[in-house]
Amino acid sequence: MIVSLFSLLSSGCAALPSLVKPALENEGEVYVFVQPFPQNAGRLKFSIDSLSLVGSDGREFPLSLALTDFQAGAMQRQRFLAAGRVAPGQYHGLSCRITKARLLGEEGESALLVPEDPVKVLLSFEVRRRKAVVLSLAFHSAESVQGGFSFFPRFSLFIPSLPVSGLAGYAVNHDDNTVTVIDKKTGQVASLIATGRGPESVAFDQKTRLAYVSLADEDAVEVIDVVEGDPIDRIKLMLGDGPRELALTPDGKSLLTVNATSRTLGIIDPASLFERSRISLGDGPRGLLVSRNGGRCYVFNRLSNTMSVIDIANSAIVATIATEAAPLMGQFNRNGDKLYVIHEDSPYLLVIDPSSLSIVKRVFVGHGLRFIKADSMTDMLYAYRNGDARIEVYDPFSLNPVDYIPAMSGIVYMTIDGEANTLFLVSAEKKKLMTISLISKKVVAETDTGGDPTWVTMMGER
Repeated sequence: MIVSLFSLLSSGCAALPSLVKPALENEGEVYVFVQPFPQNAGRLKFSIDSLSLVGSDGREFPLSLALTDFQAGAMQRQRFLAAGRVAPGQYHGLSCRITKARLLGEEGESALLVPEDPVKVLLSFEVRRRKAVVLSLAFHSAESVQGGFSFFPRFSLFIPSLPVSGLAGYAVNHDDNTVTVIDKKTGQVASLIATGRGPESVAFDQKTRLAYVSLADEDAVEVIDVVEGDPIDRIKLMLGDGPRELALTPDGKSLLTVNATSRTLGIIDPASLFERSRISLGDGPRGLLVSRNGGRCYVFNRLSNTMSVIDIANSAIVATIATEAAPLMGQFNRNGDKLYVIHEDSPYLLVIDPSSLSIVKRVFVGHGLRFIKADSMTDMLYAYRNGDARIEVYDPFSLNPVDYIPAMSGIVYMTIDGEANTLFLVSAEKKKLMTISLISKKVVAETDTGGDPTWVTMMGER
């Protein structure tokens, strides 16, 4: 139903707080997002100073606001508004206090009268223990300005539906202990999944519709049912493992975990949820990469200046290859016969032959490359350089940059959706997920994430 509420979103960047939070125990959590405003709302500006949940007994529970001053004309996408932890139970909606509103007319801006009492929007919903609830607000601007001098905003409030599993995308928010579930077609947040402490990475099993999330601060891996959007199990690792990167083999029979603290690689059977074996790695392991056929995996030991090559079936290290200083990660080309490796402390990119495990090329790319993504369809290499706000596009033959795509700074992870041919980028600095068309090179969606996002994964990625 449409009910009166308030004035909401701003031209500023809406992002969840970046403070590290404890995992949910006896409480639940509520996140409030606002849908894009109608085009005819562009002349409105307004401010709020509080937003609260309304309990079944009428008591109000304040939420932490990410926005207070709003310009409706800037609200062309879904934005994050507020969040808070509350006791489990039934709730009846939101209450908001509006402080001011202005309307732009032919002769400039004029102040509008605003309600003296807090404005409420009604919706009955349940908050469950250790679960997160997403509420969405849609603004109806045509009914909100009355007589040209009074502002009495009207909103509808609803809980969004999960996307079908084939359209799901997950962004991992380390500081908030959550996974943001997005509809990769619309770029909108559909849900947030509360996890254990310190989630770092996620791996999808496309066949079983399960997701695995590493919990660095709990030495565990959470198992999530993608269809239902809920954790269903947990894989316990050894105390002090500190799991970071995860990867599944193409056949789905082995789940690999790079345990940064214990400097080991764990090989887990997803069917039984037990670790089959573990292998010692070098210092500062990161950047897990699985070969195209799933026979081998590669781990980049940043502090040892080496790369470990592991035979997965035999749980054995095949070779340890010396690299440039501080290797970060690698990517295979389309045919899987070239492995590109970038480094934190070296301006060179290495090209390695996976068959002979020999370095066949050393390419000067300059300092600062932090992430690369090879497109298995075109063989183009997409790269992000520290401090930049664009993506460099490298030709696979010359390995020289041939194009640049405007993006954002602080990018920590990239992936490509094979169905829509779009590049998904997540920025820890901006606390935002950006979707860019690889055809038009234009931004097609932006999504607010949680605190310190570290990873993004899509169903159907390539």
